[in-house]
Amino acid sequence: MTGLAAAVAVMSLGCAQGPSAPTATIEDKTYAVTPASVTVTAGILTGEVTEMKVTERVEAGSDRIVTPAKLSGMLRLKNTSANQTVRLVAGRILYIDARGRPIKLEESRTEPIVKFSTYNNERLDPGQDTKQSVDLDFPAEALKATKLKEIRLELAYIPSPYQEQTVNFIVSIGEGQ
Repeated sequence: MTGLAAAVAVMSLGCAQGPSAPTATIEDKTYAVTPASVTVTAGILTGEVTEMKVTERVEAGSDRIVTPAKLSGMLRLKNTSANQTVRLVAGRILYIDARGRPIKLEESRTEPIVKFSTYNNERLDPGQDTKQSVDLDFPAEALKATKLKEIRLELAYIPSPYQEQTVNFIVSIGEGQ
């Protein structure tokens, strides 16, 4: 019996969990981008980037970074051509420092590419516009005061002629049966 009592004691005392460590509170740390909105022009495309901000998630108290910084905002583009359709391929963001050189992202981060994947975002007929949210990796180095001078958006698109033609054809209607 004593062996059984010892086994029960070990199981109940040895396997008991102690008090769990308090979970850290995670907070969003937001950096304002000034200006928060800019007008952009690239060939026959015009538009704007709005609601820009940089956000990183940090552990409250220790300021340990839980989720690295990301640039978010809204990209709106309009095809201003009267006779060309535009197929949007991709957009690439470069973060430029005060010396005019790109600021590199950390090794583990993804290159900031805007993808236009859905049909309604990808093709713009004359006068049409599209709106797309962006949420892209942002270099930690660029968060330092006066380090970031500008953000460059490189757009890749394929213009193609857009024409409307009218076709007339002669018809006649026979007697009803």
